[in-house]
Amino acid sequence: MIVTLSPAKTLDFDKTIPYGKYTIPQFLAESEKLVALLKKKTPAELSEMMDIGDDLAKLNSERYQRWKTPFNKENARPCIFTFNGPVYQGFDFLAYKEPDYERLQKTVRIISGLHGILRPFDLIQAYRLDMHTALKNHAGDDLYAVWKQKVTDVLNTECKDLLVNCASAEYSEAIDFSELKCKVVTPLFKNLMKGKYQVIGLVAKKARGMFADFIVRNNFIKVEDFKKFNRDGYAFDPATSTDTELVFLRKKQ
Repeated sequence: MIVTLSPAKTLDFDKTIPYGKYTIPQFLAESEKLVALLKKKTPAELSEMMDIGDDLAKLNSERYQRWKTPFNKENARPCIFTFNGPVYQGFDFLAYKEPDYERLQKTVRIISGLHGILRPFDLIQAYRLDMHTALKNHAGDDLYAVWKQKVTDVLNTECKDLLVNCASAEYSEAIDFSELKCKVVTPLFKNLMKGKYQVIGLVAKKARGMFADFIVRNNFIKVEDFKKFNRDGYAFDPATSTDTELVFLRKKQ
């Protein structure tokens, strides 16, 4: 079983790394080709292409100028302990023991605009590259042209029975679901707002992280067990769920 996640725009290179093992991203050669293109872009070009402000464009221009291989523990960090967005705030690493970390590495895969697909302990250097960025490259007009087949092939190799897709729509698009050989289940997290249950962006992101954490720490591999998820006030809703979409509702924020 594999759980897919999106990466985070926010990075933290200062927080403590609680587990010492690390691995190298498997498509680092492809990443180097993309970085070579990005290094040629001016901050103004990055700002327009990535739809970001001038300060953020300048920061990322500097990041790409510094980006280099080979990766090692002196110049890079495991991605799971570096991504710092709402999804990753849903993990409780203080509660992890070594078997939990081993399951984390085996189970979770993070789809990335720069790296294609990452294992939790794969090293990364500072970057920002959303999957929907229209960066023309050796494979086509965008990043999906680089990664879609590669990501799908990896998932088909690693996932024999069940894929739990906790990635956002932008990153899920990097998977060719028509080619997947395993069953796919997607959780949806809805909050009561103005009398109606709906998906609220940042809140749902954190819930997806909590859900992945819940699966890993409990060593769950069956859909029936996923329905036990009850953190932060969420409860499974059988009335609106289907075989492939698990809906969890929360009445209070």
